[in-house]
Amino acid sequence: MALITKIIAGLICVYIVRKLLFPSVAHLPKGLPIIGAKDSDWFPFFQAALRNALNLRGNILEAYATHKDQAAILPIAGPGGQTFVLLPASETKLVTDQPNTVLSLREVIVQGLLYEYTISDNFIVSNPTHTKLITTTLTNQVANLLPGLANETIRGFEQQWGTDTESFHDVTIWDSMGAIVSRATNYAFVGLPYCRDSALLNAGIGFARALPFSQLLLSFTWKPLRPLASLLFTLPCRYYENRFTQMLIPEIEHRLQQVDNPTSPLRAEETSGEAEKKNDFLEWCIEQAKESGDPRMWQPRTLAGRILLMNLVSIHTSSLTIVNVMLDLASSTPEVLEELRAEVKQVLDECGGQWTKLALGKMEKLDSVLRESARLNTLVAVGLRRRVVAKEGFTTTSGVHLPCGNFCAVHNLGVVHDPNVYEQPDTFKPFRFVGLRRDVNSDDPNKDHVQRARLTFPATGCDYLAFGNGRQACPGRFFAASELKLMLAYALMYYDLEIMDSRPGDRWIGILRIPSSNAKLRVRRRKGSVQPSVNNDKLV
Repeated sequence: MALITKIIAGLICVYIVRKLLFPSVAHLPKGLPIIGAKDSDWFPFFQAALRNALNLRGNILEAYATHKDQAAILPIAGPGGQTFVLLPASETKLVTDQPNTVLSLREVIVQGLLYEYTISDNFIVSNPTHTKLITTTLTNQVANLLPGLANETIRGFEQQWGTDTESFHDVTIWDSMGAIVSRATNYAFVGLPYCRDSALLNAGIGFARALPFSQLLLSFTWKPLRPLASLLFTLPCRYYENRFTQMLIPEIEHRLQQVDNPTSPLRAEETSGEAEKKNDFLEWCIEQAKESGDPRMWQPRTLAGRILLMNLVSIHTSSLTIVNVMLDLASSTPEVLEELRAEVKQVLDECGGQWTKLALGKMEKLDSVLRESARLNTLVAVGLRRRVVAKEGFTTTSGVHLPCGNFCAVHNLGVVHDPNVYEQPDTFKPFRFVGLRRDVNSDDPNKDHVQRARLTFPATGCDYLAFGNGRQACPGRFFAASELKLMLAYALMYYDLEIMDSRPGDRWIGILRIPSSNAKLRVRRRKGSVQPSVNNDKLV
């Protein structure tokens, strides 16, 4: 028995080492160049995978420079490693136009994060009805949510960055902005007072950080053993998931009772003073669930799980984006900061000092800074990641056939650093898109308006894939754009940033670029800064 145990353990170790070092090569198209390989390599695929794990950015840029118009194999070894068929930028629109029955983004996400193990309620993943709420209700309610988002943003900054107007002090940008983003975002998700509950927020953040680690361990595990291994490897996920769920379930049950018994004494007592109806994502989920007629949809744990999943997919990406733009501005010049402050002040004066959707829409320079930072610091080295799900496979316009099960993507990093696409592409030019928008000038005002709108932060296009592109683009990008513009505008108006000598370096994990988690900003509350009008509720 002991010998069998040792043999099994040995096989598992061999499998883990192989998975760690070398991604799968099965069913890849033949005859394509391999990014990172050299003519002298004995084992070009495996040696390229190792080189790409160590210098992915450099190898992708080199491949773009030498054969950007040709499809290539991109193998990446190590944590976060995968193998893609990297298609030329000229086929970006082709990939964009494919339905999810041919090329699926959802399969990339579900398979990549191993949701069947890392999330306990797979009903949520197999029935992602919340996505429709993001594209419709959440987007349409941005203007109504902004006053509350402003309140939580203000209080979040005061907690995280302080109110000392005399001296600069250090703040860890990753932790502080993560806390502010979590608080404001959960105002839209669950409302007051839960968006101020540090235990709930920390559970959501903890889950978002634990899930990738659990996924990594499971990806190194032989598939037949994953159900058993997941009992151990997903313990951190289960811990934070249970904490989050248990804290939110009482509120969910309370709201369900209000919906099911609108004339109950409790309901009558609460509505006696014309109490306002809740306007947050949880309430919309409950309404959607009841309209579906499916009892599974309105189970408290299912509803709580949807809110947790929303935290997972939204807070991390928004936090990474705002961290990058803060680091870019802190390593720019005082003149850039003052020009942005002047714009924010002018717009707020025009709009009565209120943080409204109209006001944020007028802040063109601020919008340009966000788009430029997202361009230069693209979070993913490749764009439009998809998995081929059509049984017959997928054939590109250049004749490359991808069998079912292959992962593909298009050039992204190379495009945003291409001088033929962007002037001085390696330089952070904060007002790049202000100039480009103002250069739009034709005889058709309606056409000009559309062209200018395509150069805003949340807009998508073949040469700007920060939010994806086409029908499978990020559904929450308009909410995220308003939230991030609000945070950036407030930070600039009410805090001084000490200019850094240089921007802290990023690190790559597979295809993902992560800003330094230890980077610090030196900040100080601006003297004489006057708060915009907010509700006089207690700072918690």
